[in-house]
Amino acid sequence: MPLMPKRFKHRKWMRGRVKGNATRGNYVAFGDYGLQALEAGWVTARQIEAGRIAATHFMSREGKLWIRIFPHKPVTSKPAEVRMGKGKGEVDYHVAVVRPGTILYEIAGLDEDLARQALNRTAHKLGIRVRFVRRRRLH
Repeated sequence: MPLMPKRFKHRKWMRGRVKGNATRGNYVAFGDYGLQALEAGWVTARQIEAGRIAATHFMSREGKLWIRIFPHKPVTSKPAEVRMGKGKGEVDYHVAVVRPGTILYEIAGLDEDLARQALNRTAHKLGIRVRFVRRRRLH
């Protein structure tokens, strides 16, 4: 079951546009390795869930996975072959708005090559370019 908000302030949102780089959620905070967005865009709830399944299946009950994004934004669409007008369409799915630099997933408890493989499988499920990042050690 894909992620979705429990409740809304407004049922239908405007599309908006994604400007600038991520200022929050842009470093590996929980795990040892992460997947960082390189471009702005929307990641759907289905893509997030598909990435989670791909990573957990590869890890096979080893390590821990964190999902650092949540699909808060509702996206509406009108049915096929419907004439223009008659208002805005119904909510179709939910997306997470992602800026460049946002950490999407984190992994701990695996060595680097296995973590890289797991996150690579996750990256194939996403609609944006990402890169593998390591946790920064503060000395």
